[in-house]
Amino acid sequence: MPGRHRNVRRIHPVTSAIAAVFAVALVASGGFLVYRQLSEPACSGEAPLTVAAPAELAPALQETAAALTAQKAEVDGACMSVQVTAADPADVAAAVAALRGLSLTGVGQPSGSTQVPDVWIPDSATWLARVSAAAPNTAVQEAPSIARSPIVVAMPEPAATGLGWPSAKLTWPALLQQMTSGTKLHVGIVEPTRDSAGLSGLLAMASAASTSPNAQAATTGALRSLAAGRSVLRQDILARFPRANDPAAIASGLSAAPLSEQAVIAYNAAKPPVPLAGLYLEPAPIALDYPYAVMPGIEPERQATAARLLEALQTPSFRDRLAKVGLRGPDGGFGAGATTPRGAPEVMGAPAPAASPTAATTTAAVERILSTWVAVTLPARMLAVIDVSGSMLQQVATAGGATRAQVTLEAARRGLGLFDDSWAVGLWTFSTEMDGSKDYKQLMPIGPLSSNRTGMLSKLAAIKPKPTGDTGLYDTILAAYQAVQKDWDPGRVNSVVLMTDGDNDDDNGISHDALLAKLKEIADPARPIQVVILTIGDVSTDPLNKITKLTGGGVFSAKDPAKIGEIFLKAISLRSGQPS
Repeated sequence: MPGRHRNVRRIHPVTSAIAAVFAVALVASGGFLVYRQLSEPACSGEAPLTVAAPAELAPALQETAAALTAQKAEVDGACMSVQVTAADPADVAAAVAALRGLSLTGVGQPSGSTQVPDVWIPDSATWLARVSAAAPNTAVQEAPSIARSPIVVAMPEPAATGLGWPSAKLTWPALLQQMTSGTKLHVGIVEPTRDSAGLSGLLAMASAASTSPNAQAATTGALRSLAAGRSVLRQDILARFPRANDPAAIASGLSAAPLSEQAVIAYNAAKPPVPLAGLYLEPAPIALDYPYAVMPGIEPERQATAARLLEALQTPSFRDRLAKVGLRGPDGGFGAGATTPRGAPEVMGAPAPAASPTAATTTAAVERILSTWVAVTLPARMLAVIDVSGSMLQQVATAGGATRAQVTLEAARRGLGLFDDSWAVGLWTFSTEMDGSKDYKQLMPIGPLSSNRTGMLSKLAAIKPKPTGDTGLYDTILAAYQAVQKDWDPGRVNSVVLMTDGDNDDDNGISHDALLAKLKEIADPARPIQVVILTIGDVSTDPLNKITKLTGGGVFSAKDPAKIGEIFLKAISLRSGQPS
């Protein structure tokens, strides 16, 4: 067993014989460390360690920590003292990011009581990837999995039986078809920006949609369908499953939701009137893998204690503790005493290594789908402002010779397709002297997409660059900010989204210093307006960053104009409603 061995004091022969009998019994029950405590000098002092883990995993960790304390397990002669706290992975991720002055897509700020621990065990390695993508200096060297739970589509058993469960296999494309073409299937999801099971299900759904002939429309339809049934908390989703075993209750209740296998096991353990079936769809979504992440920068003594705890979490006794709370071991198999769901495979394939070649691709896919999700689901009031100066006629080699204006307008058109009818959107163009002496021109005032969508698409299609026009950037930013401020809506994120390929070159307009002074004068913290600026090609971003630092929002650069679509989604998704 792990730990240091010391010289054992001499023991009377009779005592030795009794101890030997106890040793056999204790070894058989996994209690060898307790026996060693009887025959060795006790440790002294404390070797402390703080651990944060999801609520479903915390009891198994707390039981292991208590056993180590009872055994007086030691690190360099000091007694291990492990404090395990149940913490929402999203809150810990927010706290880690906040230390670097950053935020993650859709996560927001940590709760006031959340602390960054010595060891963080989120429910999925996707949390570590998202944090390290935002702040590379927070990346952990190694984070071995200590438990596993596959992602299933949870359905009331009568509904699942109607689809041929447990013998028939439902595919993701088939589920997507039922979601978007019928009205009988009520699908829910836990907010995927904050819930790993929700994110995994969203990725699987988007992957299925991407194979459709009209991939964008299919993806948008799937996201909107899921968004209609989303909940912030897992317990809220579970509470929406039918509570009575009659046709009316089953028809009106939630029909399906991507959840972890563990959540289904825990739900059914409470003996509900309508148990849930877990459907294991192929290809299997990203499983929850509970990585053991020692946070960078902790003291060497705590690193040693963390290593000693990890040893205890790789023993058969911990695997059995996982089984009691409905979790599998890291190899995908259950420990002793597990309640295996009906139709579940005995062993799930092991997850891909964290450093696999697909890791970067997966992280990019996560950020892309979350950006799209937030763009679809966040209620907003937005003024889109598009550069039509002469430089927008420049061709883009990486876009098949299309002009900068064409790739920008295509990005705007695709973005408009993601926004549902709850959005309010307006459209301006700008260059120089677009409307008399004004550098900007209103094509459509801010109004509901429910009635303006067709008109907006028509206006976008008719936009043409002004061959002799320069870039009247600063006058336009001020006017757009004031236009959004005029009818500010407290129930939405109010924003200006401006796309440009040039620096301000209007000698007759407001200066940069004067613009900053005016924005500082008129900005109202109680009525925030995000200014999001997307630059195309080589544009100086320092002056623009100073603007968005005052207003909130941000500057996003597409050095390759062909990438403007991706940048557009990222920019839209990071609107928080508060100045950064």
